[in-house]
Parts: sequence; C-alpha cells; structure tokens
Amino acid sequence: MRKLLITILLALVAMAFPVSGIARTSTGLKQSKDYGPDSTIVSKYKVFRGCSGGMMVHTGWLTSSDVNFASPSGAVVGPMRMSGMPYGIGGAAKVHLWNWLRVGSEGFVSHLNYGKNNSNESIGWGGLLVDFIYPAGRWFPFAGVTIGGGAVKNATVLDATTSDFILDDGTTSYRKYAFMAVCPYLGFEFALTSEVHIVLRADCLLDVTSRQPDFPLGPRIYFGFMFWR
Repeated sequence: MRKLLITILLALVAMAFPVSGIARTSTGLKQSKDYGPDSTIVSKYKVFRGCSGGMMVHTGWLTSSDVNFASPSGAVVGPMRMSGMPYGIGGAAKVHLWNWLRVGSEGFVSHLNYGKNNSNESIGWGGLLVDFIYPAGRWFPFAGVTIGGGAVKNATVLDATTSDFILDDGTTSYRKYAFMAVCPYLGFEFALTSEVHIVLRADCLLDVTSRQPDFPLGPRIYFGFMFWR
C-alpha cells in the first residue's frame, strides 16, 4: 500500500511539474527532443510554462531634432543634432504563460557619442513588458512592448576647452530629465539547446511625456543570450 501511495504521489508531482522537451536515455544522459513547450496533453492547458532571462548588447542609429543653444551673451549657437551609433547593454527576465505569452521586466542603458568635441548622451530606461511568441521548432519569433520610465543625461560640448581646470563660459551644455518610456520591439530567438537561446531583436524607444528636442529616436539592434528554465 505504501508503495502504491508513493507511486501515485510521484505521478502527481510529475504532472504538476513537467519537464519540457527533455527525455533520458538508457545511459541516464539528457537528450533534447523538443525546443519549445511540452506538447503533451497533461501540459497543454498549463498556464505557467517556465521562465527565461538573459543579457543583450545593442547598437543602431539614432538622431534628434535640431537643437539651438544660447551663449551667456545671448548669441544663438546651432542648430545641432545628436546623431550617431549608440552602444549599450541590458537584460530581461520573463515568465512564460500558456504557449504564446510572456510577461516580465527589462532594463537597458544606452550611450551616444556625437559631435566633433566628443559630446555624450546617456539614456537609461526600464519597465514592465509583455510579448507574444510563436514556437516553431528551433525558431521563436516574438513581438511585444515595454512600458516604464527612464532618464536622460546629455552633455554637449560646443567648443574644445582650453584647459582642464579653467571654466569656459558658453562652451558646454548639460541637461538632465526624466521621461515615460514606451518601447515596441520584435525579434526572434534561436534555440542552441532547450535551455540556451540566441536572441536578435530590434526596437524603438519613445519618449511619450517630456518630448525633448535632444531626445534621439531611431532603431536599436540587440544581440544576446536567453536562458530558459
């Protein structure tokens, strides 16, 4: 009787926590049969399908509107645009629901050097995300959106400084502000194994509140790895 109860208990545990796409050979080694969610009848209607997380680096092309600067004497300097190829890093963590939905959060930081005097603009943002995914063998195309907030730091150097420790009037502008971020994205993951995926993604970060003229817009391209559990 005790053996029967133990067998039933183990069967219930296995049904509640199925291992997706993994089988064991006679040698005890794991062998991947499926790179997507388990397609068995037991797990077909499960809501929670696991989780994933990872890191990505990015680049792209960004440009702002024309920005004019005023010197202490009142003279207008410009117009000038914040344009170039950004670079940055960040990560995401997602919970998988059913066979097609993921929710979670992400955060990134992006740097843009521009102008002949090595001006720099840094943007950090993060928020909650939701995306839809379509498992197709090793390929996992997805599309979604992140909603959250961020901050911008922009140091514009209009003329080269003459000395390290002497203040030059009218040569540098420094701005700092916060914004509400909406970031639609799309991309795909490719499964190297059932637990390690390569991810390639493109997005466009939008400032939907402050709408500052020096906020650069454009596509960012991401590459990284996601680890599935």
